[in-house]
Amino acid sequence: MNAVAAIESLLFVAGEDGIAVDELANLLEIRQEWALYYVMVLRNRLQHDPQSGLRITVINERVQLVTKAAYGEVVKNYAVSPFATKLSQAALETLAIIAYQQPVTRMTIDDIRGVQSSNMIHKLLERDLIMETGRQDSPGRPIIYGVTSYFYQYFGLESLEDLPDIHNLVLDGSVDEETLFKIDDNGEPEQKDFNQTDLSQTEFNETTAE
Repeated sequence: MNAVAAIESLLFVAGEDGIAVDELANLLEIRQEWALYYVMVLRNRLQHDPQSGLRITVINERVQLVTKAAYGEVVKNYAVSPFATKLSQAALETLAIIAYQQPVTRMTIDDIRGVQSSNMIHKLLERDLIMETGRQDSPGRPIIYGVTSYFYQYFGLESLEDLPDIHNLVLDGSVDEETLFKIDDNGEPEQKDFNQTDLSQTEFNETTAE
């Protein structure tokens, strides 16, 4: 095993928490002085590699793998972009309603969630997960929404037929975007604590207003 590569891998996984040198030594089953030596080797390699945007730093006696200052602006741009964060529970609830009920108006979404959903719809539009598909032929001609092609890519679906059975889907605050639309080999949602509840009757326990 390449010790330098192993340390790089461990630091990547550790993220901003970093790893102390003695912990690296224990993980690699080597002496601390050797662990420190390999950290220095990695530090020098990254420092002089123009093809790498990473560097080694030590904060509070913990070794961290961080980005180079030269790429701070592009990292900052990502950090403030809508794609840098996972969807909130309220956004997931709104997205699930649109996916199953589309084409659907904001008023219908509001009625199902029990709260105003304009902000959640705006966030989902920014993420390119939903789109305006037209206007309903009713008084006021409200906008109707549906999911985008990116929605299928995002959740690993090929079509709406791949969505879990709506009667098995409950948004109770215990699911996240990684499991919301995932199904197992038996065609059942890969979620825990499901009840046989229709989406329109679901109580959204963790729904938050805008």
